[in-house]
Amino acid sequence: MAFQRIQTREDFIDYCLRRLGHPVIEINVDDQQIEDRINDALQKFIEYTSDGSFRLYQTVTITQTMIDTQVIDLSTVFSNPDRILSIIRVLPINSDSTSVNFFDIKYQMRLNDLWDLQTGVGDLAYYEQMQQYLSTIDLKLSGHPQIQFQKYGRTLNIFGDIAGSKGDLQPGDKIILECYIEVAPEQERIYNNMFLKEYATALIKEQWGQNLVKFEGMQLPGGVTLNGRQIVEDARSEIEKIEQKLYNEYDTPPDFFVG
Repeated sequence: MAFQRIQTREDFIDYCLRRLGHPVIEINVDDQQIEDRINDALQKFIEYTSDGSFRLYQTVTITQTMIDTQVIDLSTVFSNPDRILSIIRVLPINSDSTSVNFFDIKYQMRLNDLWDLQTGVGDLAYYEQMQQYLSTIDLKLSGHPQIQFQKYGRTLNIFGDIAGSKGDLQPGDKIILECYIEVAPEQERIYNNMFLKEYATALIKEQWGQNLVKFEGMQLPGGVTLNGRQIVEDARSEIEKIEQKLYNEYDTPPDFFVG
């Protein structure tokens, strides 16, 4: 039999049920319960795995309303703001930072560096060190806008003086938002992901066991006794192993500067 990729939600549900024994064994789980467990698995996949999201740079044009309120309404910037997982930082690209000024210290230092490269006096290592030095000066003197992303409020707050004589941003200036966006299950072929298969199957198995716990000890025709508690324990053990594997292989490690 040729290898077939799972591409739809319906095929994914059928696959999970087959892993649990269907149709040889009757899986006592309601259709809505299955849908809920699939949604739980998708949420874990999107929020904790590298394949569940992607990085995006979004340009925003500053308006007077944004300056007055120091709030960016993300519903006016993104077509679907609910898919935003996080906003990492704001990169200003206003006219002052992009203009060329002959008397600017950055312009003069870069001009000298490029001349040294042409004459063979300098090298790329020195040029890279000088760029890092200029970035440090810019960070200390100018800094970066401090922000707070509110996922459920669909807003981005910008703190500090961002306009006026002391501000860095004016109406019409542009900034870039570095953010992470969740993948869309309807558009992306993510149902063939191995973690998602295992995790969704384990969640459905746990739900199956919880449903059978209410009938624990009941004897069926033929002498078969239901043991839903054992199914729950086995499912939770599988979930724990899958989540531990997820954190070890997909989670971002702590910064090595943290003690």
